[in-house]
Amino acid sequence: MGLGRMTRFIDIIEVQTIKDSEGFATRKDNILASMRAYREEQRGSEAWRNRAVFTTANALFRLRVIPGLKITPSMFILCGGDRYSITHVDDVRDRQMYIEILAEKIKPAKGGGVVGENNNTNT
Repeated sequence: MGLGRMTRFIDIIEVQTIKDSEGFATRKDNILASMRAYREEQRGSEAWRNRAVFTTANALFRLRVIPGLKITPSMFILCGGDRYSITHVDDVRDRQMYIEILAEKIKPAKGGGVVGENNNTNT
């Protein structure tokens, strides 16, 4: 894989929960790395049929290994305004040069409201 195919800019993030002085928890994105990567969306190709074990994954990312950073399924990827949840991480050909990440695109809730929010105005 050459650098010519790595045309997408991505951020690898982890979510931190921070409590304020009153004890309320807020979630904050912590960017661990920003880099170029190759992204492929799910298709009906032979390669995606072979990945049938990961049925929820609908995107594949390939990127160079980052020394000192272990990417885990608890992290997320930001790419082009979309957020992806990492489902699987694999070392390509066990050479510790490139990693392949299978991820699931996170879709926002319809209507922009909080999931489970009661929108009844008839009280």
